Amino acid sequence: MSLDRRAMPNSPHPGGTQDVFYSRKSTVPLPMMDRAAGIWFWDEDGKAYIDASSGPMVSAFGHGNPRVIEAMMQQAQKLDYAYTLVARNRRNLDYATRLAALAGPGFERVSLCSGGSEAIDNALKFARQFAVATGQAARRRVISLDPSYHGATIATLAAGGNAALHSFLDGYAVAADHVPAPFGYRIPAGETPESHAANCAQALEDKILELGPENVLAFLLEPVGGLSTGAVVPPHDYFRAVRSICTRHGVLLIFDEVLCGAGRSGKFITAHHWPDALPDLIVQAKGIGAGYAPLGAMLAPAAMVDRLAEIAGFDFSYSYNANPIACAAGLAVLDEFGRLDLCANTVARGAQLQAGLAALKDRYPIIGDVRGMGLLLAVELVADPTTKMSLPADFQATSRLRVHGLELGIMLYARATGGGRFGQWFMMAPPLTITEAETGEVLLRTERAIELLYRDAVAAGVMA
Repeated sequence: MSLDRRAMPNSPHPGGTQDVFYSRKSTVPLPMMDRAAGIWFWDEDGKAYIDASSGPMVSAFGHGNPRVIEAMMQQAQKLDYAYTLVARNRRNLDYATRLAALAGPGFERVSLCSGGSEAIDNALKFARQFAVATGQAARRRVISLDPSYHGATIATLAAGGNAALHSFLDGYAVAADHVPAPFGYRIPAGETPESHAANCAQALEDKILELGPENVLAFLLEPVGGLSTGAVVPPHDYFRAVRSICTRHGVLLIFDEVLCGAGRSGKFITAHHWPDALPDLIVQAKGIGAGYAPLGAMLAPAAMVDRLAEIAGFDFSYSYNANPIACAAGLAVLDEFGRLDLCANTVARGAQLQAGLAALKDRYPIIGDVRGMGLLLAVELVADPTTKMSLPADFQATSRLRVHGLELGIMLYARATGGGRFGQWFMMAPPLTITEAETGEVLLRTERAIELLYRDAVAAGVMA
């Protein structure tokens, strides 16, 4: 692997790549990438790597798409920037119209920004502004899942559920209240995934009643889990229950589709999997810009937006709101989704990948569970598949797996989230353009990495 020593953490030289800020405890080397195309990267030594996670689930249809690049270039040559508080731009109108049409009734308005953290922040600010403007100023409490992740700003870190951040947030930001995430693999003894999910939904209502319904602003959740829960997909009845609870108590239900949206679940809008339990607000990012431009969106009902605009307005803005180049990229991304029928490909390749990973589970006892939806999958690593006992933290299973993957030419997205308190897993979320043959290659290289990790575990005595 090509490693630029000028950019390494212990380098005496100024500057460095972004990872100089990251924890020195990581044992994973980072290759210096030179170019990318489709699902592939090549480092400066010419070694090829499969991008098995679309980065952090961003590169929805791979790298180097000429149509998106051309659309951005043409827009930059015509109109590169227009600030939304002093001017409008046609690409903003065109993109918002297309996105709202995909979202359907109840999501007629689109607020754009530069990414997922900003979009979640916008949704929370919009909810709060609406509450204040409509005489519900006491509504300020946000409820989310434990564990959960909703972004990297101060507000969105506080909105997530991560016990490791308690000391960081204490006295510095107002943390959300939490209810248990509806896991389907590690559940209390005597319960089924369905009964556990029902109990988790009841915990939401209990928390609302504890806080006082008049004080609760919103319930925020990822409909398909990200790295924090390892692609957990709750039962349909869970969504019906939380929708009913939020409606009953006047609490806004916000779906964080930053990671699972934009087709990765098999539908462009993930909420459409549960049409009888639609949220009040939807947030998307990552895949809608597909790595070509920073882009995030909050989708909201016209009734709420227009009413708020008449009363007080929602004037919070960012310098790059609805940037014409980003909107042009977003429009080209939507064109590619249709041209390539990516949602259908996601369903087909997701089924192939999940079946292949399930077969690995049968062969390697270090795999305890395979779960997810579409091309957002997770593989849970265990020391004992019968007892579901986790691998020891000091074994650093996820870091070892990433190193083996890099050696084998596959980039795997894995880390022990929440300190491994809820388990350890790695994500499988390749670009939605992946072919049948490329999916087979992903499975082949992943199996080799798993086999090496399993050998490590046996040699270290952490499993038989």
